[in-house]
Amino acid sequence: MIFSSTLFLFLFLPIVLGINYLLDKKLRNLFILLASLFFYAWGEYLLVFLMISSICVNFIFGLLIGYSQKHSRQVVTNIILGIGISLNLLVLIYYKYIHFLIDNLSIIGIDLHINAEGVTLPIGVSFFTFQNMSYLIDVYRKVVKSQKNLIHLGLYISLFPQLIAGPIVRYADIFKEIKDRVTTRKMLEAGIIRFIRGLAKKVIIANNVGLIADTAFDATASQLNPLVAWLAVVCYSLQIYFDFSGYSDMAIGLGKMLGFNFKENFNYPYIAKSVKDFWRRWHISLSTWFRDYLYIPLGGSRLGKYRTYVNLIIVFFITGLWHGASWNFVVWGLYHGLFLLIERLVPFTIPEKYNFLKRIYLLLVVAVGWVFFRADNLDHAANFLSKMFTFSKGTNVYPLIYLNFYSLSIILTGLLFATPLRKIIAKQIHEKIKNETWISVLKQGAYLIVFTFTVFELAQATYNPFIYYRF
Repeated sequence: MIFSSTLFLFLFLPIVLGINYLLDKKLRNLFILLASLFFYAWGEYLLVFLMISSICVNFIFGLLIGYSQKHSRQVVTNIILGIGISLNLLVLIYYKYIHFLIDNLSIIGIDLHINAEGVTLPIGVSFFTFQNMSYLIDVYRKVVKSQKNLIHLGLYISLFPQLIAGPIVRYADIFKEIKDRVTTRKMLEAGIIRFIRGLAKKVIIANNVGLIADTAFDATASQLNPLVAWLAVVCYSLQIYFDFSGYSDMAIGLGKMLGFNFKENFNYPYIAKSVKDFWRRWHISLSTWFRDYLYIPLGGSRLGKYRTYVNLIIVFFITGLWHGASWNFVVWGLYHGLFLLIERLVPFTIPEKYNFLKRIYLLLVVAVGWVFFRADNLDHAANFLSKMFTFSKGTNVYPLIYLNFYSLSIILTGLLFATPLRKIIAKQIHEKIKNETWISVLKQGAYLIVFTFTVFELAQATYNPFIYYRF
């Protein structure tokens, strides 16, 4: 069940919100926990027991860490944390990387004798595993106390708004809201508006440009001409941004409807002026997670420039691998890590009036990187890139059949709203009208129109993928 489905929009969500508001506050956590487990079981069936087991295991290890800090030596606490982290990683490795490991080890002559044909990737396993580990580490670091209420920890791990594709929420950021939260009318309105905005990003922009991108990437690269190849890259760049940031907007909006305040996950990454700046704006919850739980513990930039370079490469190797069990993702991660090193070695310093050159550089780097991310394998990526940077003719222009006035309008809309245009328009409206009541009425009316149009799009669409479902 994805957020951009009629089942979720018109059945699951209204029922959950309605019951949640009618229930006594003391019962809401239990209800939302059960609703979240039902939400997960709807798509994963018996794998919901993996989620339940994960909740119980991390609950126990959180208690053990907290207890050992008071009654045992530090080495015991270290061992308990190590076992807890290892168990979480084993779940992630088994379900996400077992096929990758078997295939690659067999290439070098190592046969694990493991039958993994029935192993499927649980939805959201990368996200809730990282949340589990951050909880245990924060308890270990004494950032938070271990949670003694199983329902509260279970709600944190399985909370349905951010369960499938983040943002990666840290226990330290919401444990107070789990214990006691209030949903005001203003918060509910803000949540609904944020959800509609994310839904429109996903359904109106991401789906339409994604159809063009998928058609081109599914074709044989040698058949494409450079124009179609570049069109595909532009469309995929828009698709992945509006798909994922749209989902994050929906998650943040749902959180507000239920009384939770999740941190922002995107901040207009395509207006960045460097790869470093890009990663401060793209999937912020993941980049900050790696910074706080991997890069800094490795030494960060405190141990000299060469060690810093090694740490960056390690982090971006794992960043790529986190996204998928494929060498494509590893190369994509290392590619970004390489440009981070280049930017450290050769600072891109130019007068401020030429900052647009930095943005062009960033867009080119990111667009080329998306080819590795989207292609089926490294050969496919290499062939696609060669087509982008040559002037050879291609015989397959089939993706161009989707180009019409409407799709071109969607592409233009995506390009414009990948910038802070919406904020600029909102600011201009506030400055001209100044009456908060009228501004509220206009905003509600505008979002009602957007929601209605989105539902019409959704009703007639046969194409509604979700890129980060597989991560």
